[in-house]
Amino acid sequence: MAVRATVSRFPIDPDAQEGSGLPWGVTLTPFAAKDENGQPPAYGSDGHLLPRCENCWAYLNTYCELEQWSWSCSLCGTLNGLSSTAITRYSLPHSCAEMMSSFIDLELPEESSEEAAVQARPVYVAAVDLSSSEEFLDLIKSALLAALEALAPGSLFGLATFSHKLGLYDVQGPIPVVKNVFIPPDTEGTLSIELEDVMPLLQFLAPVETCKERIASALETLRPTSSWERTTAAGQGLDGVLIGGRGFGVAMEALFNYLGSEYGNTFALARVFAFLSGPPDYGAGQLDTRRYGEQYASKGEDADRALLPEQTPFYKDLAAVAVQAGVCVDIFAVTNEYTDLASLKFLSIESGGSLLLYTSTEDSTLPQDIFRMLSRPYAFGCVLRLRTSTEFKPGHSYGHFFPDPQYENVQHIICCDSYATYAYDFEFDNNVGFSRHASEVPTLQIAFQYTVVVPPEELSSSGTASASRTRHSLQRRLRIRTLQFHAAQNMSELYDGVDPEVVLSLLVHKVILASLKEGVREGRMLLQDWLVILTSQYNEAYKLVQYGSGSSTSSQIDVSFSQCPQLQPLPRLIFALLRNPLLRFHEEGVHPDYRIYLQCLFSALEPNSLHRAVYPVLTSYSSPDKQAYPRHSLSRAALITSGSPIFFLDAFTTLIVFYSSTADPSFPFPPPHDCLLRTTINKLKRERCITPKLIFIRGGQDDASVFENFLIEEQDVDGSGLTSVMGFVSFLEGITRDVLEYIK
Repeated sequence: MAVRATVSRFPIDPDAQEGSGLPWGVTLTPFAAKDENGQPPAYGSDGHLLPRCENCWAYLNTYCELEQWSWSCSLCGTLNGLSSTAITRYSLPHSCAEMMSSFIDLELPEESSEEAAVQARPVYVAAVDLSSSEEFLDLIKSALLAALEALAPGSLFGLATFSHKLGLYDVQGPIPVVKNVFIPPDTEGTLSIELEDVMPLLQFLAPVETCKERIASALETLRPTSSWERTTAAGQGLDGVLIGGRGFGVAMEALFNYLGSEYGNTFALARVFAFLSGPPDYGAGQLDTRRYGEQYASKGEDADRALLPEQTPFYKDLAAVAVQAGVCVDIFAVTNEYTDLASLKFLSIESGGSLLLYTSTEDSTLPQDIFRMLSRPYAFGCVLRLRTSTEFKPGHSYGHFFPDPQYENVQHIICCDSYATYAYDFEFDNNVGFSRHASEVPTLQIAFQYTVVVPPEELSSSGTASASRTRHSLQRRLRIRTLQFHAAQNMSELYDGVDPEVVLSLLVHKVILASLKEGVREGRMLLQDWLVILTSQYNEAYKLVQYGSGSSTSSQIDVSFSQCPQLQPLPRLIFALLRNPLLRFHEEGVHPDYRIYLQCLFSALEPNSLHRAVYPVLTSYSSPDKQAYPRHSLSRAALITSGSPIFFLDAFTTLIVFYSSTADPSFPFPPPHDCLLRTTINKLKRERCITPKLIFIRGGQDDASVFENFLIEEQDVDGSGLTSVMGFVSFLEGITRDVLEYIK
C-alpha cells in the first residue's frame, strides 16, 4: 500500500492551508505489494481479533499508547479497555504483526464452513461485438487467445456475442454450439427469456484447463453479422435510413443478471470483457451519435462542454446492477468513429474495470494489454476506508470505485490490481488546526479489506489444505496502514515538503471534475488560476514583492520558484497539462472519445506514471550502452546544447528512441537487444499497466514529427494551435502579468 502526500508536513491551521495555495491530500495505491519506500507489510493472522476504538472505530496500531489493561487511540485519543484475550496476545508483542509495524496485512477467518464455502472460481466472460469487421474480429480472437494463456487453472470462461441478437456459446461438448436470443429494437425492451433458460450458467461457463482448445475452436467460428441480416432484423428507419444492430445495452444487462443470479454459489469474482467496434445503436441503451459533428455549429453549443457529460443515465444505472452482482466490466473500444465513451465509461469506472481505446486494428496493443491485465495479481470484493485524527477530515475522494450509499468515506471496489490508485483531499474540521505540541500529531489510517483467490498449490505448501485438494480457495484479508505527519511551523517548511507529482495528481482529478461540470475551458482556467494564486502566495511568503511605484514590480516577481526547489517543477507541469489533449480544445482536433479515455486513464494512474504521461521524461545517451544525461527539458534547444547523439523519450503510453542526424553512423540502429538502452526500455515496458508503443526514429531520414510533437516547450499554449518559439517562456510571462493583477 503506497501512500504519498502533497506535503510531507501538513499545514498547521486553515489560514496556513489557504495561504499556501497548495492542494492538501494524498494518493494511495492500496493493493501495491510494498509501501512508497519499498517496504512490505508485516503479515499476520486473526485480523478479526484486532482491537478497535469504541469512539472512532480506528484499529489499534503502533502509534497507540498501550498499557497493561487499556490503550489510547492515536486518532481520537479515546481510552479503550482490552479484553482478556488481547491482554494475553499483547503480553508477547513480537508475536503479532500489529505490534511490529504500522503497515500490516492480516488474514481474516473464513466466514462459512468447508461444505458451504463458495466455489472460488474466478469467472471471465468475453462479450464480442459482431456488428463489426473481419479485421476487428481477428484482433479480438488474438486478444482472447492471449487471455486464455494468462488465465489461471481453475478459472471459468464464457463466450458471448452481441449484435441484433445475443449469442451464448456452449464449448463443453465435442463441437461448439451457439444459442441466440433476439434483442428487441425498442429503447425500453428487455429480453423475452431469461438467459438461464436459454443455457444453464454452468453449461455456459467452461473450465479453462480442460476446454482451452474448444474455446479456441469457438473463436474461429466468429463472423461479422452481415448488413443484410442487421437490416432485416432492425427494419428500416425514417426515409430509408438503416438502423444499426449493436444491442450492447440489453446484452450487458442480461449478462449481469445471468451472472448475478448465481452469485455466492458459483463464483468468487466475475469479469466481463466487452469488445466494441462502434457505438450501441440498437435496443435499450442505444446512443445518438449525431450529437458529435457539425450540429454544434448550428446550435451554437460549446462542443467541449456538451460532449463530456453522458447523454443517458442508462449506463450509470447499469453500472449499479454490475456492482450489485459483483461483476467488474472492462471495455475495449476498437474504433475510430464516435462511440460516446462519455456515456459508456460508468460501466468500467464504477465497477473497478478499465476503459481502453484503440483507434486502429493494425497497430493495436490489445492482445498484450489483456494478457498483462490478467497476468498480474488483483484483489476483489474490496472495501476501502480512510480515517483521520479529529482536527481534519477527508473532503473529496477520487478514483474508480463505487461509494458506499450509507457510510461516508467508504468505497467499494469490485476489482483492484497493484496499479489502481485513488486520491483524497483534506479539509480542517475546526478553525484551530493542529496542536503546536509534538505529542499530538496529524494521523491517518487506511483500512483495505479484500479477497484474493489462493491457488491449490499455495494452500498445500502452506499446510492449510491437503495436497490432494484441487480447487481454488478464497482468502479474506485486512490491510491497514497508519501514518503520522508533522505540522509545518511556517510557510517555508510547508513549501519545502511539497511532492510535485502528488500535487499534479490532485490537480488532474480536480480539472477533470471541473471539465465534466463546466467544460474544458473552465478546467483550463481553473488550472491557470491555481498557478497564479500559488505564485502570488509564494512571493508573498518569501517577501519577494516590493510594493513600489512604476513597473519595476514585475521584474521582482519570481515565477520560477528559485527559492524553493520543491516547487520548481510545477510551472512546467501546468504548462504541459494545458498542452495535453485532456485539456486541449475540441476545435484543435481532440476527439471527444480520446479525451474521455485519457480522463479514465489519468484518474487511475499513480503519481510517477501520471508525471510521465503529462510531462514525458527525455534522457540522452552518448552511445546505446552509455547514458549521457538523465533528464532534459522538452525543447529543441535542450537537444542541440546537450550534443548527445541518441535520445530516449518516455511518454508513458509511447516510448521513442531518436537518433539525431549527427549520430555516429557506426552506432547500430535500432539499438541492439543486449545494450543498456534496450535493457532500460524492456524494464519500463514490464512495469507498465498498459503496453506502451515503441517507436524508433532516425533523424534526417525518417519522419520525426511524432518525436518533435513532444517537444512542447517551444509551442504556444493559448489554444490557437499556432506554434511560437517562445512557448514556455511566454507562458511564464503571462503568469507574471496575471500575478501582478492578482496582488494589486
